[in-house]
Amino acid sequence: MSGSLRALLPLFQLERDSGRPLVLATVVRTDGPTYTKAGALMLIAQSGQYSGLLSGGCLEGDLAEHGRTVLKDGRPKLVRYDMHGPDDLLFGLGSGCEGAMDILLQRLDVAGGWQPMARLASASQARRLEGLLLVVRSEDSVLPAGSGVFISDGASFGGAEAIALGPLVQEQRAYGSNRFMLEALPSVDVLGLIATPAPRVLLLGAGADAQPVAQLAAFLGWNLTVIDHRPHYAQPERFPQAERVLDGGPAALEELLQAGPIHCERFAAAIVMSHHFLSDRNYLAALATTDIPYVGLLGPNVRRERLTSQLGAHAARLYGRLHSPVGLDLGADTPEAIALAIVAEIQGILAGRERIGSLSPSLASRTSSFPLPLPDPIPR
Repeated sequence: MSGSLRALLPLFQLERDSGRPLVLATVVRTDGPTYTKAGALMLIAQSGQYSGLLSGGCLEGDLAEHGRTVLKDGRPKLVRYDMHGPDDLLFGLGSGCEGAMDILLQRLDVAGGWQPMARLASASQARRLEGLLLVVRSEDSVLPAGSGVFISDGASFGGAEAIALGPLVQEQRAYGSNRFMLEALPSVDVLGLIATPAPRVLLLGAGADAQPVAQLAAFLGWNLTVIDHRPHYAQPERFPQAERVLDGGPAALEELLQAGPIHCERFAAAIVMSHHFLSDRNYLAALATTDIPYVGLLGPNVRRERLTSQLGAHAARLYGRLHSPVGLDLGADTPEAIALAIVAEIQGILAGRERIGSLSPSLASRTSSFPLPLPDPIPR
């Protein structure tokens, strides 16, 4: 949920600062192919402006109309979109996705403490894991729809009696990911949500080809730390999207990592691309002492072998984590395309994909590109 949550923060902050109520739309259950899955979020302002995508644009306009009703009467509303079969194309919204989504709409305002969004926003800004149990449908007066509890401390919101959801809190903590629970309690459906902090990524090298990597990482909402041994490259204005830009090369990396194991563990990936052999070797040596799960190294195989041969015992500690040459095989031959290949591979690893291939089985088995149709013959 981290990616969709981060995109909502500017609109939430703007409307909250102005004291204007909003509507939070949460995907609570899906069936079949859908653009997003349970836990995806969207905000709808009084003006009709919205932030976040739940369907890629097919449903958002209709959701905004439902949101007006929720803003007016303050009552949560569960909306179902069923795109199965030809009826959707003829009489529905025309998405043709062949899936179904249940979406809960609830009003956020100062009277309700802007919950649960206020606490989710605070956790995102502090890079803190947060989870909650959200009541989706209820016939129980002590657990109204739109209410719930936060699983970190059991604090309730929306009028929920925390003790009623107590048995589910520990269970959701152990589960650790989003899930819809039909009849989690008698006559009560609950959505368990886990909001994970945006991943923190190290970009070790600040040359011109590192800039598109930083731009794509920022576009995905990653928190980026850039380090370079060249002061004229390690300039914040060259990486305005980065959380921090540090001069000092490998020494700066070692100092950062020595801040403590908790600090170090927050990095999900490191990309080594300084184009300077000695600096890259020292970066790899420092990274070998950490548990950062993804270490990408730019450059050909022969360069990797030279680097690892000089690492000695450190090389073994990178086993299973070192991705070199870094990136997916996309046929990239420009800095921008290479950046795409690098960021795409990291995204796949972060999503838990052991093998990353085409979503289309027919394309995955091909060794050549799409055949181009022959032009019509020129009349003679």
